[in-house]
Amino acid sequence: MQTAPFSDLPRSPASHFRLYLYGAALQFVRKAAQLAGSFDAAFDRFPFLAGYSNELASHGLEGMSPDDAPLWWRKSVMAWESGTTQHLPLRALRNASGLDYDAMLVLMSVGLIEEDGRFGDLFAALQSAPERDRPTISLLDAFWSDPEHTDDARVTIRHLIDLGLLQFVSRDGPGSEWTLQTHNLLWNAMRGETHEEIAPWARYRAPAMMAGLENLILPETLRDILSKMPPLLQSGEASAVVVRGYQHNGRRTLAGALAHMMGKGVIEITGLVRPDDERWRIVGPLATLLHGVPLVVLDLCPGENVELPRLAGYEGPSCIVLNRQGGISGPLVSRALTISLEMPDVNARQLHWTSALGPQEAEDIQAFSERLRLTGGNIRRVAGLALSYAALEGRSAVNWSDVRQASRAVNRQSLDTLAAPVNVTGDWNMLVVGSQTIAELNTLEHRCRFRERLHSLVGHAGTMHANPGVRAMLCGASGTGKTLAARLLASSLQMDMYRVDLSAVVNKYIGETEKNLNQIFSRAEELDVILLLDEGDALLTQRTSVQTSNDRYANLETNYLLQRLESFEGILLITTNAVDNIDSAFQRRMDVIIDFPLPEAAERWSIWQLHLPEGHSVDHPFLTEIASRCAFTGGQIRNAAIHAGLLALVDGGIVTSAHLEAAVQREYRKSGALCPLRRSSPIAAAGR
Repeated sequence: MQTAPFSDLPRSPASHFRLYLYGAALQFVRKAAQLAGSFDAAFDRFPFLAGYSNELASHGLEGMSPDDAPLWWRKSVMAWESGTTQHLPLRALRNASGLDYDAMLVLMSVGLIEEDGRFGDLFAALQSAPERDRPTISLLDAFWSDPEHTDDARVTIRHLIDLGLLQFVSRDGPGSEWTLQTHNLLWNAMRGETHEEIAPWARYRAPAMMAGLENLILPETLRDILSKMPPLLQSGEASAVVVRGYQHNGRRTLAGALAHMMGKGVIEITGLVRPDDERWRIVGPLATLLHGVPLVVLDLCPGENVELPRLAGYEGPSCIVLNRQGGISGPLVSRALTISLEMPDVNARQLHWTSALGPQEAEDIQAFSERLRLTGGNIRRVAGLALSYAALEGRSAVNWSDVRQASRAVNRQSLDTLAAPVNVTGDWNMLVVGSQTIAELNTLEHRCRFRERLHSLVGHAGTMHANPGVRAMLCGASGTGKTLAARLLASSLQMDMYRVDLSAVVNKYIGETEKNLNQIFSRAEELDVILLLDEGDALLTQRTSVQTSNDRYANLETNYLLQRLESFEGILLITTNAVDNIDSAFQRRMDVIIDFPLPEAAERWSIWQLHLPEGHSVDHPFLTEIASRCAFTGGQIRNAAIHAGLLALVDGGIVTSAHLEAAVQREYRKSGALCPLRRSSPIAAAGR
């Protein structure tokens, strides 16, 4: 007999797994021999067992008595394990779960059929039940219980079930007859398999797939803090790291860098928000087996709190990735360190663009960085698409048109469910309003352009609660140009604009409206698009005295929106023609409030000129009379001009005074008012 059993096996996770299979198989070889009367009879009835017996003998256990073999197996495995310091999944699981060798052999006994289906016939024979090809509690209890402590095996089985390592296949009949199986995901991990896509809710990233801390684009103060964390996490002084911030802003990359510093991979967990979710059971053992740090990703809503349970079967730190809202509690975060990952400033954005685009003109990189206030991850997404658009045109260098097109594609993927894109072409020459309104619009444009730099030029008191957000309210009667001004502002800033779909946002169920609003605001911040809240008085209603439960919840929605507006870091434009219905607290939170009064006669003349087609034959005096006597809004003028064009198409294609008069009279009929024009053309009289 060899003096060092198993010494011929390589020190690898696969060999280690095989050793445990040998140990479990050895016990069944002995029991099969007892059942058949001898080893030879057992091998005659179950020939495949001879292969396991011969394999054990070939590794140094030849000639050993059946009663001594289990003890020698344990000693041999312990000696074999002491010869390597590399990660062995089963050894790590045994230590982290507080399992002894017998408990591990119970686990491996249940999993024997996963490796060799012929054990199903043996299990059926041992249990005198052909239909039971998996072990029952009573079979394992008979095999692994200590004669002096008959409940040992049942306690072990219960512990293995609590850890998620075993699960019931069938619960038919008495409890002792319930059949067991191993958990498929955990069994694969025990075998040393490291698939990237473990399950729809779990993903594995090996250390080699993650960037080191030195490769991350971070503020130096944050980099210094992160470099000091691994010792605290490995010693147990801190149990977890909570990383808060925007989506697609490097939160998971940062967590991966921390795991990389500790020589571990990452098990990314998503979708687990209830502490009683059965999947929590296997998170700990899965992380232990794969030598990874559990990375729990949560997307919480305002006011939502998630309790994170203790991870049984795991000894080590965890990472939790959160957005800026919501809270967490529970044993998993009892001693957690928190990091807030802010939006990258213009210098950090330049580094992201340079890294993503490669060789590029420095002026272009600077322009991209200043024009788009994106998260780091969204810069990478936009840059990748922009390179593709440039390649379609045979260019290696990316220009602003490529970036704008790529940005729009990314925006649509994230925002189209709750907001609609708005056409933002045109310039300020298309808007005719009073001088005071134009001056305020210019102020708003400058406020948007310099929103990141503005607070560097104000005193300390002015920066205490400052952020780069811009909130503007455009007030005035319907048709006075509020929405047009919003579109032209977006065009001037070369930014995309999305109109909030109130029908998709407002929900009768408690908390759903706040959830939808938070999603829209968060995506707008991350993607740097302008949000347009058209007819905002429908949402920004005044708070009322609480007399019913409906009043209470309506006030809660208003209070949430007030808080979210104050923390909003994007550009929000609100239009309303009922400013008196808006809670005064909303008005106090506006950075700019612009009034759009009804146009005067001279302004109406200019608006008519913008809307009438070139080559029209409307009499100049008649147009002057319409502009002076018909107090239309810009929207009404637009409607009248379109109807006059329609009449002209019917009569030959040139807009005449008669067509325009008929269109003007039609607008007055729509509003139920009397037309003040002195003349009446045949076309107007005919009701065209």
